[in-house]
Amino acid sequence: MAAIAVSEITRVFLLDIEGTTTPITFVKDILFPYIRENLEEYLSAHWEEDECKQDVHLLKKQAEEDLRQNKACPVHAVDQTVHTDEEKAIREVVDNVLWQMAADRKSTALKQLQGHMWRAAYMTGKIKGEVYQDVVPAIRRWRHHGLKVYIYSSGSVEAQKLLFGYSVEGDLLDLFDGHFDTNIGAKVESKSYENIAERIGCQPEEIMFLTDVTREAKAAEDAGVNVAVVVRPGNMELNEEERNHYRIITSFNQLELSGNV
Repeated sequence: MAAIAVSEITRVFLLDIEGTTTPITFVKDILFPYIRENLEEYLSAHWEEDECKQDVHLLKKQAEEDLRQNKACPVHAVDQTVHTDEEKAIREVVDNVLWQMAADRKSTALKQLQGHMWRAAYMTGKIKGEVYQDVVPAIRRWRHHGLKVYIYSSGSVEAQKLLFGYSVEGDLLDLFDGHFDTNIGAKVESKSYENIAERIGCQPEEIMFLTDVTREAKAAEDAGVNVAVVVRPGNMELNEEERNHYRIITSFNQLELSGNV
């Protein structure tokens, strides 16, 4: 595809992760299966630790809330008292987590436990974060030109830092000036991008946002942010209207800087 000129007033690159810096299959084929395959073993090993107890407590509160709202959940009580048989209690937690994952839920309780499991896996080398080959050289080039680079992902800031801190290319955290997750706002809401610009200390039009999701691209655009949609293998297909409307790249190398300071 043709090169795309980056606006001369651009001061910041804001990057999505899944489908943009990192193959969409990394989450689907590596991160999520790791949870499913290692969940019971992880809970058994860490059951008496405070962090694990807190994770289970949050899952219990979520299950109680689901029950109040009559959501179809196979586990109506996740209990972790001294009176509960440990294996039975662990099994209940496993059933609840697997049910939430099958339903593609994004509950805070689920994300917290997953984050703690992934942290342990990254730190022991069982998982390494994947990044496309064009990503690191491009970011180094942008930084050389004085631009700042931030991440904005629906995954928690902790999960983002693990992916880039324990990547196949080593520790890449020095490449980023900061990280945002949905605590700043949902990625499909334009107000989130205004919040990010305010937090960074720049105008929305000084930001270039790269994402593979057109709903996110539209929200950013509505906030005055410059956008390019990233097309990678396995990403959702764009329709003709989207292809005509958005600037599209298949590699970060297509972005040409001119006059940026």
